[in-house]
Amino acid sequence: MLKFVLMTRLAPESVLDAKVRRAMGRAWLSKVKNACPEINWVSHYAILGPYDFMDIYEAPNIEAAHKVSLITRAQGAVSAESWQALPYDDFLELLEEVEP
Repeated sequence: MLKFVLMTRLAPESVLDAKVRRAMGRAWLSKVKNACPEINWVSHYAILGPYDFMDIYEAPNIEAAHKVSLITRAQGAVSAESWQALPYDDFLELLEEVEP
């Protein structure tokens, strides 16, 4: 499975009420799970900085990752970016292959 990081930014008014935010989050996750049952969720974080949330997930292909981002935007996120991630040990193996 490929690994991805989903970076999400929400409208400021969507993070003012914990009950509303919790309901919105559950509705989003339910929609993604129904549309993309092959996704394996690894972790979910609220973060500081230009994004509000960071999710780490595994997907079988790039198309599934696109679906996650599209659903996230359709559910009201101001922005949603999925970045493909490579485990560090795999990166080191690639580096060894290209070293002069």
